[in-house]
Amino acid sequence: MVLTGSEIHLMVKSGRVVIEPFHEDQLEQNSYGCRLGSELLEYTSTHIDPHANLEVRRHQIPEEGFVLQPNRFYLGTTAERIGGVNFASELYANVSAAACGMFIQTSAPLGHTGAVICWTLEIVVAQPLRVYAGARIAKVCFWTNLGQEQSYRGRYVGSDGVIPSRIIMDTK
Repeated sequence: MVLTGSEIHLMVKSGRVVIEPFHEDQLEQNSYGCRLGSELLEYTSTHIDPHANLEVRRHQIPEEGFVLQPNRFYLGTTAERIGGVNFASELYANVSAAACGMFIQTSAPLGHTGAVICWTLEIVVAQPLRVYAGARIAKVCFWTNLGQEQSYRGRYVGSDGVIPSRIIMDTK
């Protein structure tokens, strides 16, 4: 069962959902609108080998914005730490970002119960698109669990910024 906006607000107050910073005006009917953080990461290699050292270029989004280019893959982050202490969560682009040809989190939208993090965002654009730090670009919803809860203990615990792939940890 998905939480309504008013229930998300109650769960934030009770500490069962974490959203930091929390702004009541970002509550939606069944989700919380989250904003783009100030840093982007871009892989610099033309060939990505996730089991090798991943070379990246970090971009700080200036006040005048940053233009994302098609045929490039970017990682961003939410400006908020978000997660359910007692709920699973899911993050998707909002319709306004999608209507600009911006695709976010198309392959990894699930936030496990207990994963309270700044979400790393997968970003691809269909055409050049200027983005701004602090712009509302995504939404997170929260789901109740059926069965025994287990808290997330994966390789992204405590993420507080843009995190490149840690798939190499699967072989260790």
